[in-house]
Amino acid sequence: MSTLTDQWRQALLAWDIPQEILSQAPTSPWIHPVEIFEVKESEAVTITPSAQKALEALPLGGSILDVGSGGGKATAQLLPTAAHVIGVDHQPEMLEKYQEMAQSREISVETFHGDWPDVAGKVPAADVVVCHHVLYNVQDLAPFLIALNEHARKRVVIEIPEHHPLTSSSGLWKHFWNLDRPTEPSAELALSIARELGFAAEIEHSTIASRSSVAMQKMVEFTRIRLCLSPESDAEIQGILESAPADTIREVATIWWDVA
Repeated sequence: MSTLTDQWRQALLAWDIPQEILSQAPTSPWIHPVEIFEVKESEAVTITPSAQKALEALPLGGSILDVGSGGGKATAQLLPTAAHVIGVDHQPEMLEKYQEMAQSREISVETFHGDWPDVAGKVPAADVVVCHHVLYNVQDLAPFLIALNEHARKRVVIEIPEHHPLTSSSGLWKHFWNLDRPTEPSAELALSIARELGFAAEIEHSTIASRSSVAMQKMVEFTRIRLCLSPESDAEIQGILESAPADTIREVATIWWDVA
């Protein structure tokens, strides 16, 4: 293991929730609510810098492999240029939404349930591989990136926040548990690892709109679960969320490379 990949792994391990807090959690805090990741019929599709990088390499009628697809937000930006789309996700509910998204647009679709790269051997290659907002969930980054590269015929495009997405809740952890949270790893470290693996990776920094708004009641519920709290804390959580200015944009990095 290289120093960089070990640095990545150790930085993610620092995000582990202390056992004395985790043992008090009524529900597992490691959630990815479908409501946040689905593409609603009424939702306008905006071409982000990451989508633009994918479209540059995507031929008309080409194929997309979306790793960690969720409900298909990354893929939806590439339609109708892509004629066939492939979604991989570890949550069956996400894949159902992904299928619905593609079928409603009359696009050929395949889905594969499981963790990447564990299921990579079952998944076909595509012209462009996209992977949005997944890397901070991956401790062993090198084989993950290698498998992305092996499945792309033309280009790999990754989008991640500049820093770990849970840094936005650091103040809440301090308030409820007096727990200081880390800030690393970063997109720049992911870029360095990709280059160390031999990929001619580039990076572009940008801001994008925050994910579609979620009702306050749901946001309180998601926040409470992630903080390992009980429903008795809902009123206090809501008060804090309502008093804080809502984040309307997110700082993200697009990392991409062409396949040799």
